[in-house]
Amino acid sequence: MAERTAAPAPARRPSANGAAGAAAHPERGVGSYASSARILSIGIASTGIFTFLYLAFASHELSPASYGRISLLWAVMFVILSVIYRPIEQLLSRTIADRRARGLHGHPLRVPALIQSGFALLFLIVALALRPQIENDMFGGSSALYWILVVGVLAYAASYFARGWLAGQERFDLYGGLVFLESTSRFLFALAVAVGIASGQDAVGLGMAVAPFVSLMVIPFAFSRVTRRGPAGVPAADAAREGPAHAEIETAATDLTLRRGAGFAVAVVGIMFAEQTLMNGGVLVIAASSGAGALTSGLTGFVFNVLLIVRAPLQLFQAIQTSILPHLAGLEARESPEQFHRAIRITLRAIAAFAGTVALGLLLVGPAVMTALLGNKGFHYGRVGLAVVGLGMGLHLMSGTLNQAALARGRAKLASIAWLLAAALFIVLVATPTISNEVTRVEVGYFTATLVLSGLLWAVYRRGAAPASPPARAAPQR
Repeated sequence: MAERTAAPAPARRPSANGAAGAAAHPERGVGSYASSARILSIGIASTGIFTFLYLAFASHELSPASYGRISLLWAVMFVILSVIYRPIEQLLSRTIADRRARGLHGHPLRVPALIQSGFALLFLIVALALRPQIENDMFGGSSALYWILVVGVLAYAASYFARGWLAGQERFDLYGGLVFLESTSRFLFALAVAVGIASGQDAVGLGMAVAPFVSLMVIPFAFSRVTRRGPAGVPAADAAREGPAHAEIETAATDLTLRRGAGFAVAVVGIMFAEQTLMNGGVLVIAASSGAGALTSGLTGFVFNVLLIVRAPLQLFQAIQTSILPHLAGLEARESPEQFHRAIRITLRAIAAFAGTVALGLLLVGPAVMTALLGNKGFHYGRVGLAVVGLGMGLHLMSGTLNQAALARGRAKLASIAWLLAAALFIVLVATPTISNEVTRVEVGYFTATLVLSGLLWAVYRRGAAPASPPARAAPQR
């Protein structure tokens, strides 16, 4: 299949080392996904809570216009971060997990680092060239918010690179610690405004620039233990003989070329751009179509608050999203289709139960809870609309799970096409005034787009389904 060349293709037959490692550790991969998700869930759940509190405090403490600019800063920053940095996180996670599953020494860091640096440099050039438009048209003339955007995006390059490395190494304890430090440090700035230590939108926004620097405090702990572990399936004695540099840090990995890495990254750029369009496109389209009136009236901040129903669960389920890709990549490398499908089934069932519960809760008490936590900015939450967004959130999470299956199988191009089609549909539905109420257009458009997306990715997943094949035999040693 042509799609497989877009991603660093795992070897279908492990080397002698990889086969021996798999035989020596047959339990690997069976319970690792569930246990990894449990470990990471604690940190991610806490992260989701503090992220929600950061935005809730900002919503209560700032004027509608100021909160609208903070919402816009958040939306723009995390669209950029997801588009230019998440692909490298996924590339590192998948490639490192695949090599560990095959018992190979050395992990390819040079190519991902080059791509990541190129994306960061491209952002800086564009941001400097468009400074007047960003500062004046987007942030109402606030140079502070402009520099928060620039510094924050550049700092997150290292944070997302570290996430990919930790996920591939299955260091989910440190991954959870990284995102926990990020969210709590950011929340402290909103808390400072709430208690009167600081004031204004600039103080709240500054947390977005400081957070990525604080998150990197976990990195020394990662390298302090790097010499104690070898690749999965490789006996500790063998790893020790090779030396720590050979065991964990790239020396001369040749199976990830710049062409393959860039191909995978570009496909995931499309996926991340589409996902952020689903999460933030409604806010940006409303802001663009209504102009300054959307900010001063509070409509931009209100639409942003409605879509927090999507953000908080997505951040919570990042635990599963993060752990499932290296897990599935390892299963794909070891040719374990039954375990592969079982992991997908368990995840989809859990998501369906969760989304159904959330939608029911929103239908019953959604407006009261949302108003109490976030305020209404002069608008009113509709219980049916909130429940529709809740159902769309479940479809979004299912799509994310099916997307990880596609990435693990090397079908990044097909997945990217599905995401981009769904994102384009969402923008058309929001921008076309077929429904007079802007908020309702966003709610209905989001549900419709995620329904189409989940159907397309299910088709990609079923296309990749194959009967179980005999286990690969180790290559004869020479």
